[in-house]
Amino acid sequence: MTLPPPLMLETSEQLVTCKDESTGLRAVIAIDNTVLGPGLGGIRYRPYADLWSAGVEAQRLAAAMTLKNAIAGVPFGGAKSVVVQDGPPPRGRDALFRRFGEFVARLGGTYIPGVDMGTSSHDLRTVGSAGAEVSCTDVDPSPWTALGVFHSIAAAARHHLGTDGLGEVRVLVQGVGHVGARLAELLTEAGADVLVSDVDQARAEEVAGRLGAGTVAPGEVTTTACDVFAPCATARVITHENLADLPAKVVAGGANDTLEDEGCADELHARGVLYVPDFVANGGGVIHVQAMRSGWDDARTTAAIVRIGDRVGELVEQSRTAGTTPLQAALTKARELVTVTEGS
Repeated sequence: MTLPPPLMLETSEQLVTCKDESTGLRAVIAIDNTVLGPGLGGIRYRPYADLWSAGVEAQRLAAAMTLKNAIAGVPFGGAKSVVVQDGPPPRGRDALFRRFGEFVARLGGTYIPGVDMGTSSHDLRTVGSAGAEVSCTDVDPSPWTALGVFHSIAAAARHHLGTDGLGEVRVLVQGVGHVGARLAELLTEAGADVLVSDVDQARAEEVAGRLGAGTVAPGEVTTTACDVFAPCATARVITHENLADLPAKVVAGGANDTLEDEGCADELHARGVLYVPDFVANGGGVIHVQAMRSGWDDARTTAAIVRIGDRVGELVEQSRTAGTTPLQAALTKARELVTVTEGS
């Protein structure tokens, strides 16, 4: 018998697998680090080849959440969960997520789930109805994530392209779900030349028609001429194989885990491409979670998310001074924040 490859158990503070035959639930919860607080991270719902693949992705995304929450300055550690999508749940979607909520509740608050790819505020309410603490139930954080990405792009354009604004800057938004569609709207309002792409062609055409944007076939997103490539869909869209053909001068988007590995950032840097670390650019959602839990008004929340752009500018300048990449500068900063807190 051939055994499946082991999960990367040493990378997570806690790893939980969940299975329930009656609802068809198969899921993995990865809690990467709780030094700064309980692990905060979304529930991803998509197909996986097997539970092992789901576990590897959960751990990778949870580690990115540790970095994101540290850089964003919110009192949460990093975590993520993935629920395997394998056809229609036998007892319905609500039963599936209610059962998952029961597993989350067993963790006693060490994991606070949020919305991620494939899940909605309704799903999160369903998880919460089983006794689990969740990040929010009534408000979609996606527009706030998009706002942070928008200001990241504006800062990157200013510091790397030398532009005074986004007028006539061509931005290709890959994935026009909740985050990507709102990002495309903000960019259009700012005068950018927007292109959109999505595996759901009808959705791409609807957003493009509404905004007067162009469309790009999914298979051409990494070869289409643009100033800024904004990935807002699946992970690892930029690989060692395709980055040589990437014509963009800036990569900044809402997707998590954009690069195949950290080495891609070095290769992009060598080609003169500015990669804005995804865990910096897409931090608006977690800042919004903290805002809701702390009772901030919209003005204070907006100001905090706008500062993501300032953070991007600081990282670009720090990396230039140090002769490194913005990714390395951001990793150093995030790890310092976690380490200092852990040792205090």
